Amino acid sequence: MKKHIAFFVFATLLLASVNAFAGATITIVNKNAAGVGFNDPTAAAPVGGNPGTTLGQQRLNAFQFAAGVWGAKLDSKVEIKIFATFEPLSCTATAATLGSAGARFIESDFPGAQFPGTWYHDALANKLSGVDQTPPELVAPDGGEDIRARFNSNLGNTGCLTGTGWYLGFDNNHGGNIDLVTVLEHEFAHGLGFSTFIDKATGIELAGLHDIYEHYIADDVAGSWLTLNNAARAASVVNNGHVIWTGSHVDAAVPSVLSFGTPNLNVTTAGAAFGKYAVGTAAFGSALSSAGITGTIVAALDPADGAGPTTFDACSPLTNAGAVAGNIALVTRGTCGFIVKVKNAQNAGAIAVVVADNAAGAPPAGLGGADPTITIPSVRVTLPDGNLIRANLPVTATLGLDLTVRAGANPAGRALLYAPLPMVPGSSTSHWDTSAFRNQLMEPAINTDLTHSVDVPEDMTLPLLRDIGWYPDADLDLVADDGADSCLGSDLSASVVIGNNNSGVPNTLFTNGCSIKDFVNQCLAPATNRGGFNSCVAHLGDSLLAAGIINDAQKDALQSAAARSKLPK
Repeated sequence: MKKHIAFFVFATLLLASVNAFAGATITIVNKNAAGVGFNDPTAAAPVGGNPGTTLGQQRLNAFQFAAGVWGAKLDSKVEIKIFATFEPLSCTATAATLGSAGARFIESDFPGAQFPGTWYHDALANKLSGVDQTPPELVAPDGGEDIRARFNSNLGNTGCLTGTGWYLGFDNNHGGNIDLVTVLEHEFAHGLGFSTFIDKATGIELAGLHDIYEHYIADDVAGSWLTLNNAARAASVVNNGHVIWTGSHVDAAVPSVLSFGTPNLNVTTAGAAFGKYAVGTAAFGSALSSAGITGTIVAALDPADGAGPTTFDACSPLTNAGAVAGNIALVTRGTCGFIVKVKNAQNAGAIAVVVADNAAGAPPAGLGGADPTITIPSVRVTLPDGNLIRANLPVTATLGLDLTVRAGANPAGRALLYAPLPMVPGSSTSHWDTSAFRNQLMEPAINTDLTHSVDVPEDMTLPLLRDIGWYPDADLDLVADDGADSCLGSDLSASVVIGNNNSGVPNTLFTNGCSIKDFVNQCLAPATNRGGFNSCVAHLGDSLLAAGIINDAQKDALQSAAARSKLPK
């Protein structure tokens, strides 16, 4: 039995819509009230290819541009509609919600579904079935849009990421602002299928069914999510560095997109601390290299602020400079900024710095700050990794890039999904891991170096969507152009027309992507005279009759239409 769930239901006001025509028609449905959001009349100068002359129009144009990018990459017979608004969202002077998007409805067990008992995002279900799966009773109240998208209209205003606003141009020349088109492409991808419906805290599947995204998630220690119980899935959600995507299109894209060179700390001294550790890199100092820096890790000691015992935070000049000089200094996060710690270690002669986190969490975040006088590399490790290393000092280690592993993949070359500890409800496993390089559109935070590409060699978003079912289908015959389709560019006319003669015979489409008219066209291609063409059509009619696809009268109608067409000419 077909199942359907409405994810979001809103009272709506349809004000305007615009269409993107390409392989898929994507319609942005403007649900803002007059004078706000997309209808904001504030004058604006055209920017970066965006010709709008009001703030509202430029916002709508940017939405349309992003829709056009996806429309050109996807194929669907069914229009994809996006319920869209610009509205105030939560923010402070230093942080802000940029926007969000997701499926409004999900479907299972519909004609064309690849897997039974599996939830699909509405737009994907429509693509696979060739018809709109949203029930009429849900379409009638508000238009039945497939995706809900809302974006922050206050961004850049005082008190809302003050001074950092939207860049509304199409040329990616965003400078210090946030490129709206890039964020839109990211969020639209979630609505198209780049997300799982699993309860991340409990591992419980929605209504007891798998989802299509889940079909391609695995833990390289525990196995496929489809085979795990709820507790094991919940544990995998936070198994950083081990949650992978198993789809073949992404597998094929990894070598073209992700670069070799994963930052790590490799402890080579035998004992409990032996092994490779994930690290977060610094925004300052020298970059890590493939050659790496090898040395002995020693604890950095400094006096506590004011009277008190010795500490390990390196917030004051080190008291054991003799031990630190020429070695890698291990310091503890906290009390002061990272650049203060690293500068104190550098002044004591350290060749590199490892900052051990003081709070639980994985993967280790990077080190922020800026100081052009710092010339040594520095990294962060997690709290348990830092404790393990500290308990076994001194140890010898190399800090650098592991050229045997691609950044953003596991050692087997499978793309990593974002699985931080603690779990982040809206982000965990529904994004690529932050270790990916080159940076990816679908990481949990938007990087400033992204292009507008969603495909290889820059990006792996489209390959993932192809894994879950967004197969190429330029002739919209519901047969994959890169799979079983034996007739690319099929003639899908309702009846078989030969020349100008309508035979009235239904133009049956077969499972290999070929229609009767395609077979007629194949008769025409090699024919050197009318007799040869008519004979080929007659044999085709005989075959169709024998297979029970047409009757005698329809066979005669095909032959008559071929004879009257006077083809070939």
